[in-house]
Amino acid sequence: MNRGVFITFEGPEASGKSTHIRLLAERLRERGITVTLTREPGGTPLCEAIRRLLQHDGSGEAPVPQAEVLLFLASRAQHVARVIEPALARGEWVLCDRFSDSTLAYQGYGRGFDLAQLRAIDAFATRERTPDLTVLLDVTPETSRQRLRTRQVENAAAPDRIEREADAFHARLRAGFLELAATEPERFVVLTTEREPDEVAAEILAAIDRRFFKGGVGTLPCGMGVPPMKHGQDARATPASKGAEDAE
Repeated sequence: MNRGVFITFEGPEASGKSTHIRLLAERLRERGITVTLTREPGGTPLCEAIRRLLQHDGSGEAPVPQAEVLLFLASRAQHVARVIEPALARGEWVLCDRFSDSTLAYQGYGRGFDLAQLRAIDAFATRERTPDLTVLLDVTPETSRQRLRTRQVENAAAPDRIEREADAFHARLRAGFLELAATEPERFVVLTTEREPDEVAAEILAAIDRRFFKGGVGTLPCGMGVPPMKHGQDARATPASKGAEDAE
């Protein structure tokens, strides 16, 4: 069996990741590809519990920065072992809303932790699993803040712990994402989302086609992707997809 394809979506707050990862999953399923749609932190019961601790101080106590790093990576270790690696071994495409680059951007550039140290403990947590492609959806801090306010009013929701960070923090992490992309241009596709969503979705799909369907739709590089579906097989979301479709 061919190994699967691992694609991550990254970006600042309210960059449109959840919308566009869901749209890509729909397009891939229309092509008969089995997709696992998941998110970080999250994807398993344990990881979702950690998400609640991190996002809304679910324990009643905010984690110190070092604990924040380790909680994110504890979730990632469980997520890789229980969701990502098994799906890839089955030949599925895994679309993940955030992965290692978020740790480097948020805790590295944002919090100021040493990038080399973060990379070392992240490699331990992920068993050195890296994405085949990372879609970085870029948005300015000003637009991000405006979108967050609109969403909070529409949902009657309070901002989470990360959303409450100062504008300077969000500016640093955005700069960090762009710097990470510049150092690995072969892995990253960088797209601004300060335009019509349909335009962004079309460019994402075009990037997927260029990278993975070089001989036309349905043709993959050797050793990647999934075998053709059996007659009558339904390409639908796996259990890990439920949480990702609710995330932003």
